[in-house]
Amino acid sequence: MSEPTVEIMAETEEFAVLMTRDEGGEVIYHVELGNATLHFFGEEWTEFLDLMRQAMR
Repeated sequence: MSEPTVEIMAETEEFAVLMTRDEGGEVIYHVELGNATLHFFGEEWTEFLDLMRQAMR
């Protein structure tokens, strides 16, 4: 089993959004918020982005 490739999508001094693929090729998004990391599969990521867009209105 090889290490997944990590793509840094965005980062600040305190936070980061990363993307990896699991062994089956499914994309997993990781939101690092200080001591906590949230992990999302594709459909969950889309819903999370929709939620954040609503919160920014």
